[in-house]
Amino acid sequence: MSRKLKIAEYEPLLDKLRKKFKSWSIKCLSFAGRVQLIASVINGIVNFLISTFMLPKGCVRKIESLFSRFLWSGSIEGSTGAKIACSGEIIIRVVLLLTLLNSVLVNGQIYDVLKFGAKGDGLTDESKAFLEAWKAMCGSGGNPKTLLIPSNKTFLLQPLVFQGPCKSPSVQVKFDGKIVAPRDKTEWSDYKSLIWVSFKKIIGLTVSGSGSIDGRGSSFWKPRMSASKRPTQLHFKNCNNLNIIGITSFNSPRNHIAINKCKRVKITKIKLVAPKDSPNTDGIDISGSRDVDIYDTVIGTGDDCVAINNGSVNINITRMNCGPGHGISVGSLGKDGEESMVENIQVTNSTFFRTKNGVRIKTWPNGKGYAKNIFFKGLTLRETKNPIIIDQNYVDKGRLDVEESAVAISNVKFTDIHGTSQLDEIIKIDCSKVTYCKDIVLDKINISTIEGNKPIVECKNVYGKSINANEVNGCFER
Repeated sequence: MSRKLKIAEYEPLLDKLRKKFKSWSIKCLSFAGRVQLIASVINGIVNFLISTFMLPKGCVRKIESLFSRFLWSGSIEGSTGAKIACSGEIIIRVVLLLTLLNSVLVNGQIYDVLKFGAKGDGLTDESKAFLEAWKAMCGSGGNPKTLLIPSNKTFLLQPLVFQGPCKSPSVQVKFDGKIVAPRDKTEWSDYKSLIWVSFKKIIGLTVSGSGSIDGRGSSFWKPRMSASKRPTQLHFKNCNNLNIIGITSFNSPRNHIAINKCKRVKITKIKLVAPKDSPNTDGIDISGSRDVDIYDTVIGTGDDCVAINNGSVNINITRMNCGPGHGISVGSLGKDGEESMVENIQVTNSTFFRTKNGVRIKTWPNGKGYAKNIFFKGLTLRETKNPIIIDQNYVDKGRLDVEESAVAISNVKFTDIHGTSQLDEIIKIDCSKVTYCKDIVLDKINISTIEGNKPIVECKNVYGKSINANEVNGCFER
């Protein structure tokens, strides 16, 4: 009886067979030699299929018959047992078949959650099936693997964690179906875990597809529950080389997507949606992460479209449609005396529609650290309430009487920003008397008020300059 092949043995087998085929292609094989060769190849392939896909015997026999016909077709000439001249056709067929298997079966191995017990009826808790499918995929070595969430199905999930690292160098979640949370917070198994769907320590993860995820967050919003007690919808932690493509997220209890301690992240063609009065439903929150590119996205929620928090470096946002919501914010930074560090931030070629703010930098009094090298360019504002803000005196409630330190803000440029403001105050730069804001540039600012009133600019404790922006002349200390 032949031994079943393990998946890890498949690649070495391919290399070994290819080398043999190459050497045999210049020789003549007897009929018996061909029989032995083809039988060995078929046996290896079938064993691989059995051990990898757990196929039933009837299916295996059909595949075995198909492979036999494919390999033998047109390859035998002369009588049985006779010595035959090698045309090389059998060698070509074997190599072609192995290459096809390598591409389709290994490179494109798919783990469909339906095959692991998920029903997709929108009523049954599918968490166990999803985790079993993930465990099987993540534990499988070799080339890239795919977890499939199929289309035209709705899957109910309780809070769960897709844990890495995985054995494959890259994995994909093909997200074509719909995922929903329990209808009410009382039906959650553990909403106090503060995360609904979490991905941790996964290298080379891609989450892509036309599917949607609905957090059904209204039961968390109505009682005005504190944001610190509500769960994030999708949380990615320590996921380097991360791609999020094409998905749609609705009605998160809190923020839709959190990127925490990740490197080399690309987010594109996604849509994040929540009512404009839903509290703290940020689109994307970034913290402790670097080299993050966000482009060609649509975000309309009840809070920041993007919040760039402590430890964020090399963040690039472009071609975003933001609104409703609170705009794009750097911060808040320095809360409770925290030392914060944010640098190399770019927001370009984006549109803001009826947002509470346009672009904003906000820090708490008595914080430490810095926010520097921040560039806003090519932005269109449509009926935005507070187009440009730097606020170093950000406090949720009340105001501090004594300020001993502040997060240092420097090298910030606002260039080619145009559109309309709902309020007369189009720019507010309120900096700390402890550190001042330094190297602030306002260039080509063209913002009018929807009422036709003269725009108002307020500046305090700021060093910088204005270029081609008559409305802001006299704003700076020097």
